[in-house]
Amino acid sequence: MGGAVSAGEDNDDLIDNLKEAQYIRTERVEQAFRAIDRGDYYLEGYRDNAYKDLAWKHGNIHLSAPCIYSEVMEALSLTQGLSFLNLGSGTGYLSTMVGLIIGPFGVNHGVELHNDVVEYANERLEEFIKNSDSFDRQLMSDRTLRENRCVSGTEAKLAQTLVQGLSMASVGKINQSRLTESRFEFCEPHFVVGNCLEISSDSHQYDRIYCGAGVQKDHENYMKILLKVGGILVMPIEDQLTQITRTGQSSWESKNILAVSFAPLVQQSRTDSGKTDTVVLPAVAVRSLQDLSRIYIRRTLRRLSSEEELPGLTRRRSQKRKRRRRPRRRINTYVFVGNQLIPHPIDSEDDGCIEEEEESKEEEVEKGTEPPKPEEPQINHLRDKILSLPLPESLKAYLLYYRKK
Repeated sequence: MGGAVSAGEDNDDLIDNLKEAQYIRTERVEQAFRAIDRGDYYLEGYRDNAYKDLAWKHGNIHLSAPCIYSEVMEALSLTQGLSFLNLGSGTGYLSTMVGLIIGPFGVNHGVELHNDVVEYANERLEEFIKNSDSFDRQLMSDRTLRENRCVSGTEAKLAQTLVQGLSMASVGKINQSRLTESRFEFCEPHFVVGNCLEISSDSHQYDRIYCGAGVQKDHENYMKILLKVGGILVMPIEDQLTQITRTGQSSWESKNILAVSFAPLVQQSRTDSGKTDTVVLPAVAVRSLQDLSRIYIRRTLRRLSSEEELPGLTRRRSQKRKRRRRPRRRINTYVFVGNQLIPHPIDSEDDGCIEEEEESKEEEVEKGTEPPKPEEPQINHLRDKILSLPLPESLKAYLLYYRKK
């Protein structure tokens, strides 16, 4: 499945093509796609195919076509603080993009049938956290901490107090009513091994669910039960990628999105005793005070860094000189046609020569101008801020998520 858009030379080029073809339609989804290089989820030796709009499979490792992931991300209508369940989570590529949008106070769980694929997904996740350029740098407009509905008022005040004390000692006074919420504060996905048709019946429900394998009609209700009221489920049913919204305890609305072809879900396997191996989903844990402090400290330092960067964000491109074209004069001459004298307007040759001379001079001037300087590499201002704080090295490393760069 795929091939709906032309291949790109790199990740950004691929995203440009998906936008042009209207598979990516919202800014938030575009930002998430640009933040994660699809090529990083390919095995060495296969990366040349990463930016084609094609599915890829090697052994148990599988990635859907970019156009499919685009439609899924748009159909999920993701926002901050939601809970997400990925059934057939694979490499973790989609779960990582979702984690960037739902933020640190969301829930991000995945179920994958193959143990080796879960190991591969965790390796890719660790690589993203430690080395991705987008982890620290992306910013968004200001919002108050109260908008993070999963954080209690007491936790928010306590974290703000820690931030204020640290910031006053190192980077100045902070307006506590406007702590910046980064565009990509991450909700780290957690993957478990198992068959997604064997999830424990007492498992919690989710705001958003995606299933990455073909669902048979008799398993549709099983999937729906995992969804909260008001939630959205996206899955392929009968060769149609379908968006299902739960509108009430026993009511749903369905919408076909795209014709697709997915491998079917693997059916339950039974043990010697005839019982299936029940999949227990990760618990929804409350973040520790230490983790909350890290989130709010990074959020505050990020805001300060972005304010310092603002003057440099409005660089204007040097405008190319427009050629000044002089209107040509019209000269009336007369010619004989038979026995009649008829007026015949012509352009002045002198004006044409003057115009050509001026254009050649302007071209020479343009050629003589200095070529545009290459863009300087971006500086990780958040990292620099953290490293400059008067803190023990171990605490700095924690604030940096132990990132190497």
